[in-house]
Amino acid sequence: MQTPGSLYVVATPIGNLGDITQRALDVLGSADLVAAEDTRHSGQLLARLGISAKFVALHEHNEQHAAQGLIALLQTGKNIALISDAGTPAISDPGTWLVAAAHDAGIRVVPVPGPSAVICALSAAGVTAPNWLFYGFLPAKPSHRRQALQTLAALPYTLIFYEAPHRIVECVEDLAGVLGGERTITFARELTKLFESIHSLALADAGAWLAAEPNRQKGEFVLLVSGAIHSNETDDQRKLRDTLTILMDDLPLKQATHIAAKLTGIKKNTCYKLALSLRGKDS
Repeated sequence: MQTPGSLYVVATPIGNLGDITQRALDVLGSADLVAAEDTRHSGQLLARLGISAKFVALHEHNEQHAAQGLIALLQTGKNIALISDAGTPAISDPGTWLVAAAHDAGIRVVPVPGPSAVICALSAAGVTAPNWLFYGFLPAKPSHRRQALQTLAALPYTLIFYEAPHRIVECVEDLAGVLGGERTITFARELTKLFESIHSLALADAGAWLAAEPNRQKGEFVLLVSGAIHSNETDDQRKLRDTLTILMDDLPLKQATHIAAKLTGIKKNTCYKLALSLRGKDS
């Protein structure tokens, strides 16, 4: 029985050719076939790296169909290297269907790690929050984009997106409108390339910052937006705080406390302590 080959998922540079790993060079140089998102682009890349390879196209429009033929080749013992135009395949790039089909067919899938724009941006952005969520590209249609952002608005994690230059302005407008201008956004642009830049500011100021210099709107973007901040207060505590705040505008502290306790059902002593705290902040 023929021993199946292996599918190698190979990361390639996102800009700087010096970021290619030795292992990636070895795999690409020895593979029987390279499945590439854009064979012309990848042909130029491998030529610059001194590698001659046989290519087959695997992109978003043909992936499901092309995967079937590649699985058949893998089952005959061929080794195939999967690459995208830049970075790690299957991360907001083609490749997921082929990888899933290989697993289903019992084919060995071998990751060859390396450059990834999301990891590159996160490592250099200075984000101190421990948790993050990578979304990828938001929908291109404004209404769909805003709907997607609504589902993310309450999450306490740093939100990471990819965005293209022709949509960056309207995307940032929607980020501010849905998530709120008080959050911090980091623009990581043209990573590892000549005009690489990383800049953080309040989301409310981001539109004006982009407009101030046209070059800031050029290139490929990774956007990192700080997560939602949630109060530790319970609903009852929040209700009491709001009630006391209103009453204390017009009433003495003790009278406001007495009425707040009746309205909320919370003990008068608890209401009084919170009232004292609120008065101290106002003084």
